[in-house]
Amino acid sequence: MRDFDVLGLGEPLIEFNQIERGQPGFRQGIGGDTFNAVVAAARQGARTSYIGRIGGADDFGRLLREAWRSEGVDASGMVQDPEANNGLYFIEHDEQGHRFSYVRRHSAASRMQPADLDSGLIERSRFLHVSGISLGLSQSACDTVFAAMERARQAGTRVCLDANLRLKLWPLARARAILREAIAQADVFLPGMDDMQQLTGLQAPQAVLDWTRAVNPRAVVVLKRGRDGVMLDHDGRRHAVAPCKVEAVDATGAGDCFAGSLLARLSAGDDWIQAVEYANAAAALSTTRYGAVAALPRADEVRAFMARAQS
Repeated sequence: MRDFDVLGLGEPLIEFNQIERGQPGFRQGIGGDTFNAVVAAARQGARTSYIGRIGGADDFGRLLREAWRSEGVDASGMVQDPEANNGLYFIEHDEQGHRFSYVRRHSAASRMQPADLDSGLIERSRFLHVSGISLGLSQSACDTVFAAMERARQAGTRVCLDANLRLKLWPLARARAILREAIAQADVFLPGMDDMQQLTGLQAPQAVLDWTRAVNPRAVVVLKRGRDGVMLDHDGRRHAVAPCKVEAVDATGAGDCFAGSLLARLSAGDDWIQAVEYANAAAALSTTRYGAVAALPRADEVRAFMARAQS
């Protein structure tokens, strides 16, 4: 037995989400890709924890700590950096979807160091969840993620990697090289189709899965295709999961909701197809609401949504 099911590593952020399209008002919340995933896992009943750095030079750290407490996420491994601020991001909505603007240069998370991993939480968890954003924050953050993956491998903790390509963080050539190495070390890889088209230049889902399989023959790959559903590549077989029909308004944290829900259900004993179908439903449900953490559904909501879809 491990003490935690899902451990996230990365950057918690303060969110400002546009209340009305084209208008200047914003609603304050919290977010950050791996942070969202951990909260999603907690809301599905998983035992969760989070590691990284939190800024002590502003008052936003208090909001993050309150969020961890209210969601039941263990934050004992967080390192407070008294000289750094917490990162912020703004979400604006238009006809094409949502647009992000970040204020995160020299944030506490970008100052992560491998020594920040010494809490022992990696060794006490079933899954370690990391992402391309964590890798792209800075050189020291990148080093920290790879150090965490190595510790996980030594401890028998499975590594889950979400590609989450953000080209505002780093050049495409660097992202390709580093993500390729990270993919090779992952046990579970959760790419989005849009990200993989940019990373590989390939357009067809089967070709993307072939490329990924060549990089890492042993990983379980779950290719997220948005409105086209999901493809699971596992144990020599590929299984397509159809999209769920919803009236989507904001897909900000949908991929993160998918990741956390998937890991929660795997930890609870679901097989891969069951876990993917559940995560697919949870992610779809999250798009019917605004915000990252605010939109994450709880287990009873997901079950009810799945029951309605089957009736």
